[in-house]
Amino acid sequence: MFKELSDLHKKCFPESPWSDKDFAELKQSGCEIIMSQNAFIVWRVTLDEAEIITIGVAPEQRRTGIATAMLCIIEKTLKEQQVKKLFLEVSSQNIAGINMYKKQGFNQVGIRPKYYAGTDALIMEKDL
Repeated sequence: MFKELSDLHKKCFPESPWSDKDFAELKQSGCEIIMSQNAFIVWRVTLDEAEIITIGVAPEQRRTGIATAMLCIIEKTLKEQQVKKLFLEVSSQNIAGINMYKKQGFNQVGIRPKYYAGTDALIMEKDL
């Protein structure tokens, strides 16, 4: 599974691919992972909060609803675990991602300056 994840991550993020070892370490550290043929999402729960570590969709499958569907799946799971808030960071240049997150009820609550190789990250949260 980790090899397939790293291959898909490279397809989604060719400028900064993660290795299968990176994914294995995330899983070992307590992260949860959902993966399909064209997308993946990695998240972690701490007490009553959760954080999306990364979410990726193969370029040719973007804007098909896969990311939204994966968000819905983990939100249902998190609610069942009585998680109250879900956080994520997204590049300020990722307009499509920002719009999708806003459409799904996320609000910007902060900025991490120059977080992504000189590009700011928006910190977003959603009450569950």
